[in-house]
Amino acid sequence: MSRYARQTILPEVGADGQARLAAARVLVVGAGALAVPVLQYLVGAGVGVRAGVGQITLVDGDVVAISNLHRQPLYRMSDIDRPKVTAAAGAMAALNPEVTVMPRAEWLTPANAPALMAECDIVLDCADTFAASLTLSDAARVAGKPLISASALGLSGYVGGFCGAAPSLRAVFPDLPQTAATCATAGVLGPVVGLIGAAQTQMALSVLLGLSPSPLGQLMIWDAAKWRMSGFRFDSAPEPETHAPFIAESQITSSDLVIDLRAEAPAPFTAQACHVPPDALAQLPLPPDTSRIVLACRTGLRAHHAATALRTRWPGEIALLALPGA
Repeated sequence: MSRYARQTILPEVGADGQARLAAARVLVVGAGALAVPVLQYLVGAGVGVRAGVGQITLVDGDVVAISNLHRQPLYRMSDIDRPKVTAAAGAMAALNPEVTVMPRAEWLTPANAPALMAECDIVLDCADTFAASLTLSDAARVAGKPLISASALGLSGYVGGFCGAAPSLRAVFPDLPQTAATCATAGVLGPVVGLIGAAQTQMALSVLLGLSPSPLGQLMIWDAAKWRMSGFRFDSAPEPETHAPFIAESQITSSDLVIDLRAEAPAPFTAQACHVPPDALAQLPLPPDTSRIVLACRTGLRAHHAATALRTRWPGEIALLALPGA
């Protein structure tokens, strides 16, 4: 009996649908908790079987830590300190040797995002960071590729279908929170992330199969504390008129005014940067508006809010830089 018999028997799939899945090229960014169900269900479904080597590309620069294991059961104790992408690719080869997962042990940046985007049919954002999600959304919108983005924290999470024929992530979330918790600071339960990741995979499969109604333009929210699921369509959400894009450190030029907003850092991340805490930015002498100001912080969140404040008194170009490893 065929490996995929139980799904090809579905009228929504059939032989034609299975052929579409087999020919698909998928980019998965992030190899953490969201990616665990994503990878297992994509690989189990035979996505990319006939698309060539590297049809599922997995991008993440992190290594497996013992604190990951409660919500990332794809990994084993023996994987600790190994690159997540390497361990995940090996596990997926054992699950379905017909599918090749191409591991890329690197962080997603605005520098490598366009090339990665060009090699795929759909993108799954499993990174769960502001900088990665907005970088992927910007690149997917330019490339016209669908983006399935998800986030989970504590006892809740969301998943949505963006770009392609739908509005971008920026259209749905034009305003970012002032502060942001992480799994390390606020915690998360494994099944919550697993549920959101499974829904993320279902959205991706629906897009690849061309099912109707399309999940592009749909947001779903799961609240495990109140046992409530909700959602809404955002097909007509307007794109913001302007925004400060993220750039990579390699994209800084010698003419940029680079501001490191990290008051907690002992020194700027580069000799070109000056240390200016966000609350002192209002007193900073500004360059001519023909220049570019690059605002840097650890996650990109402080940089985003600093750019919003700076925009009220300076009309020049502003870019953001996230420094997760610094």
